[in-house]
Amino acid sequence: MDSSTEGTWATLPVKLTDGILQTLHEVNFTHMTPVQSACIPLFMSNKDVAAEAVTGSGKTLAFVIPIIELLLRREEKLKKMQVGALVITPTRELALQISEVMALFTQKFPQFTQILLIGGTNPIDDVDKFKDKGANIVIATPGRLEDMFRRKAEGLDLASAVKSLDVLVLDEADRLLEMGFEASLNTILGHLPKQRRTGLFSATQTQELEKLVRAGLRNPVRIAVKEKGVEESAVAQKTPSRLCNYYTVKNKFNNLVAFLRQHKLEKHLIFFSTCACVEYYGRALETLVKKVTVHCIHGKMKHKRNKIFADFRALKNAFVHRCGRTARIGNQGNALVFLLPMEESYVNFLCINQKCPLQKMVLTGEVVDVLPKVKALALADRAMFDRGMRAFVSYVQAYAKHECSLIFRLKDLNLAHLARGFALLRMPKMPELKDKTFPGFTRTPMDTDTIRYKDKHREKQRQKMLAELKEKVKTPFVKRDYIKNKSWSKQTTKKERRKKRSAKRKLEEGSDVEDEDMQELLNDTRLLKRLKKGKISEEDFENSSLTADGVRTPRSVKRRVMRDGGV
Repeated sequence: MDSSTEGTWATLPVKLTDGILQTLHEVNFTHMTPVQSACIPLFMSNKDVAAEAVTGSGKTLAFVIPIIELLLRREEKLKKMQVGALVITPTRELALQISEVMALFTQKFPQFTQILLIGGTNPIDDVDKFKDKGANIVIATPGRLEDMFRRKAEGLDLASAVKSLDVLVLDEADRLLEMGFEASLNTILGHLPKQRRTGLFSATQTQELEKLVRAGLRNPVRIAVKEKGVEESAVAQKTPSRLCNYYTVKNKFNNLVAFLRQHKLEKHLIFFSTCACVEYYGRALETLVKKVTVHCIHGKMKHKRNKIFADFRALKNAFVHRCGRTARIGNQGNALVFLLPMEESYVNFLCINQKCPLQKMVLTGEVVDVLPKVKALALADRAMFDRGMRAFVSYVQAYAKHECSLIFRLKDLNLAHLARGFALLRMPKMPELKDKTFPGFTRTPMDTDTIRYKDKHREKQRQKMLAELKEKVKTPFVKRDYIKNKSWSKQTTKKERRKKRSAKRKLEEGSDVEDEDMQELLNDTRLLKRLKKGKISEEDFENSSLTADGVRTPRSVKRRVMRDGGV
């Protein structure tokens, strides 16, 4: 075996069950990886483990095997509704892979049942399946698992089911925190028993991760697995040693298409910064790179994600967006990053801060300008035009929120050049472009409102909407007489309050305010209270008030009398 292996399974200091050894033999896993060699004995010796190892180092078997071994050693056999092991992972795709590996190794142990709890499926179906078949091993994403704890009304008491938990595994723990699952994890941990074995696996170590280690693990053994074959003086890479990282600058999409056309017989995983970019460029690649299968996958897809991922795995060669990894378990792999010229300093940042060195790749062969073809796609179908506009807007907004804001600064972004790279027909309306001019961008001379949807139903709906808007424009605008909505009673109340406060202040200061004036003020106040209660109308209040002897006097007369100094 190569330098990424650690020895045969027989060299482990703990003995594995025959059923597990048989499965390892059947799948031709004759040697361990370093992370497996380090973690399995500790896990099986009832130690909590916090392991740091690069992606693709074989972490899955490092916890799948100990889970089965620990469940087999239980004094009391697990009942149908008792959960003995729980694996939490950040994405559906990763959960699906772990579930497949677990199912492979539990074939020899039919006494254990397992369930996969991930988004994109009906939660009621998960509840029914759990109640029907039970689950001794649960593999889940945090959101769906947290939701299952709230399904007691549907007959699933998961909080009681996990009281028998022996093993908890947090896989890709750094990504669990990066993706914002900290609150969900804290809720889940609150339901679990303290007396358990816990394994935490990650590719990096951060301060946030250290907090999770302290909260979820008891005196853990910390493991940092370094790959063999990497010189001690070399930079401690955070990526597999057999993964070659490259970058290229300028003409990002043209270079991407040229690269894919030159490597049609290989599988490629293409990542974009937003879901809208995936939809837009995925459709473009379907047209520009012939005789290949292109799959688009992103976080906003619901039920289709799992099927797309399965279809991609079944293909010999294809392109896929926003999922998957390469250079796994000693295999060779390559990664290529496409950068804008002013982003080239990101290469040094990755090497120094992320321990991920990149080499510049010079693409060979002809690089053709394919952007006119993308424009033609937008002119031929409004759906493509819409995707381009959404992709551009989402890219700019994502760029403004980039974590590495010292390098990826919106003010440095040449928006006209970017719009050309997106093959836009016109600039979209968005706050980031307000009051700006784009001398380097030429808008298409045609009216983009005339671009039609190829989908006849969508176009019919659009035309109907346009007709309605046109009709509204034709209808003359009738200006209504504006009547000030004066809250008369409130205004009067304020006036009377000011009058009352002023009179009271003068009285306290020893002024010569006559008793009749004070009595009048008090009467006005009483009258106002009757108005508020609805006992008199506003007109009554305005035209009359109570005199000191109870006789109603028109307010206008009273004002004149007061102004003239009395009768």
